[in-house]
Amino acid sequence: MAHRPALALTMRRAFFGAALTALAATSSVALAQAAPEAKPDRPTLSLSAGATSEVAQDKVTITLANEIEGNDQAKLSQQLNQLLEATLAEAKRNTAVTARSGNYNVWANTDRNGRITSWRGRAELILESKDFVAASKLAGELSKQMAVSNVAFSLSREAREAEEQRLLADAAKAFGTRASQAAKAFGFSGYTVKQLDLSGSGTVTPMPRAYAMAAPAMEAKAADLPLEGGKSTVTVSVRGTVYLQ
Repeated sequence: MAHRPALALTMRRAFFGAALTALAATSSVALAQAAPEAKPDRPTLSLSAGATSEVAQDKVTITLANEIEGNDQAKLSQQLNQLLEATLAEAKRNTAVTARSGNYNVWANTDRNGRITSWRGRAELILESKDFVAASKLAGELSKQMAVSNVAFSLSREAREAEEQRLLADAAKAFGTRASQAAKAFGFSGYTVKQLDLSGSGTVTPMPRAYAMAAPAMEAKAADLPLEGGKSTVTVSVRGTVYLQ
């Protein structure tokens, strides 16, 4: 995790440089990151522009779960632990899918007088992958031990960052066009850039699918899940201040 700040700084520098290049390529006015020679009373204008696209979600998250009930809390917990450990070990043999444990709860069932009548436990197993076929097949195989309770799709970090890079040129071009039009509208011949601020966002719009969790059947034939993701919105915004000239 320690490399992320350096990576983020490198990406911001790359975004900034690419934005200036795109602005210079799409506008006839001279651009600069700063204009120290400008007079203090020179008029400035703040504006923003952006570019947006819809990207197919490339990551699936499948939640498997099982609930058991018993009269002995210790025995129930042991049984639930063994089930989770065995299922997790089986899932990890598939290298195309990332498997990890999810929520784990054990609680008491009580009567109307508050006395404990039994215990109930629930364990979850989370599968994540960009390989929908592999994830679907594995979920079907594991459903003999833990039933599918939820499926959600999202856009991976790598796909979002790649799309932001692609949209950067469009956002910079839109900013340059808007700045030029605004300058002319106010009677100026052009502009120079005083300050730029770039930002990108991937609006992850998961498509959860809830499944009724039936008791896993050891004799049931494993069936692959039908998986099809939706789309996420990715946006790159350019905000800045320009000197009017």
